[in-house]
Amino acid sequence: MNSAASTDTPDLSQPQTLQRSLSWTHAFWFAAGTPALVLFSIGAIAATVGNVSPLVWFLSISFGFLQCFTYAEIASMYPHKSGGASVYGAIAWVRYGKLLGPISVWSNWFSWSPVLAIGTGLGAGYILTLFFAPESAVFTWEVTVLPLTWLGEGLRLRINATFILGWILVLVVFAIQHRGVLKAARAQMMMAVIALLPLLIIGILPIISGNTPASHYTPFVPLAHDPAGAPIAGAWDRAGITLFAGGLFIAGWSTYAFETAICYTREFKDPARDTFRAIFTAGLLCMAVFTLVPFAFQGALGLTGMLDPGIYSGMGVAKAMAGIVGGGASVENVIVVLLIISLLLTVSMAMAGSARTLYQGSVDGWLPKYLSHVNENGAPTAAMWTDLCFNMLLLMMSDYVFLLAIANVNYMIFIFMNLQSGWLHRIDRPHTPRPYRAPTVLLAIGAVLGFTNLFLMGMGANVWGQGTLSAGIIVAVLIIPVFLYRHYVQDKGVFPAQLTEDMRPEGSDEETVEPRAGVLPYLTLAAGVAAVIIGYGLSA
Repeated sequence: MNSAASTDTPDLSQPQTLQRSLSWTHAFWFAAGTPALVLFSIGAIAATVGNVSPLVWFLSISFGFLQCFTYAEIASMYPHKSGGASVYGAIAWVRYGKLLGPISVWSNWFSWSPVLAIGTGLGAGYILTLFFAPESAVFTWEVTVLPLTWLGEGLRLRINATFILGWILVLVVFAIQHRGVLKAARAQMMMAVIALLPLLIIGILPIISGNTPASHYTPFVPLAHDPAGAPIAGAWDRAGITLFAGGLFIAGWSTYAFETAICYTREFKDPARDTFRAIFTAGLLCMAVFTLVPFAFQGALGLTGMLDPGIYSGMGVAKAMAGIVGGGASVENVIVVLLIISLLLTVSMAMAGSARTLYQGSVDGWLPKYLSHVNENGAPTAAMWTDLCFNMLLLMMSDYVFLLAIANVNYMIFIFMNLQSGWLHRIDRPHTPRPYRAPTVLLAIGAVLGFTNLFLMGMGANVWGQGTLSAGIIVAVLIIPVFLYRHYVQDKGVFPAQLTEDMRPEGSDEETVEPRAGVLPYLTLAAGVAAVIIGYGLSA
């Protein structure tokens, strides 16, 4: 087993590994970027589902909070590993099929990595709105690189001012992360204190000032459109429920994301204590923000305000939120700047988390070997550069909501497999030490929510564009040739010794870990596929 201790001066004569330099509070501040993910889709959800959007957010973060207990247990079983829940869950699935582990890890990475492109793209848009009028040539100048109309209506790869400025923002975050996780955590903490302030103000001020009239929540039904395309009040019929499912589906990408707090288990000074504390406190913070901010946003803007095109795209959300606070142009500009910092916070969080998923996936034999390289500061730089190059391409996409939806198809696949891995570990590794052991009822609730998420994906994914569901599934299976190359070409069909040891975790009194679950894992996968199909069949 690896056992790394952090030192002030790295020993360059030894292979570099991640360093144990963090406490649970450091991971909490990394995960504190999660509340800012509300900025990514609050506008799209509000403009799509209408007055019921606050309920969407409340239910979604409640699901996410209940799921976190499963993640905390499986992470506590592997204190020497980084990369998050997908890495710990993959070990549960690998004995039942070599391809199941890498699909989980890959789906987790692909769902997180686009945060870099979407976050910096939105941040660049916010910055441009501070200095240029909407009719300025800065917003209209564009060079189309590649049309993607076969994938989505009007979709294309393009170079414009948002792309250029977004790329600069990505490089700034990369420079911070390159210095090592402890220094990045300190920068993250300072950014978090500043960035969470506007979200809390926006979530609380309209409520205590009475600027949330009841008429802005009624009629409490999903949005619909008449034959001419004009928005009208819908109903809780098949079409309305499909929209509501689509809202729950896309909200989960933001509300479930505080599970990133356990990406740093390998770097905790005391993983037995810190793992649960990190994810639980991050979950409490997210419960507050994801409940208050959408409620205040809906109440202050009302349906008319939410249907502004800038709200759906996300580019107008910062201005709208600044207007909610009031205080004149100067105060509004300060709020916009703070929201830009919030977005950079999420980008830093995503770069740290997704790079560690790539790193650990490489160490475990799922992904190409070069991704396991770290620099003298203990930063997984090869994985970070891979993230950087991949997101340069994604920054060119003209529709960030469509990109987010495809990423979320992969996220729901990962979520399902990892929520099932909790009980699978219990069956196959009953005697493995668990510094944190979730109550069995919460483990069962998590397993049920895994199926619920797949049902919502089947029913609601295509709300965000025809072909979203199929495109996301295609992306998920792209890992297969990558894994086959690593496993059979680079590793000659043998898993690395590290992963073999992980199948019997350190401290366990089990001589061998046998697959004791029988056909249950395969029946579970079949039931998951059925949940997607049933959801798709019931959609309007």
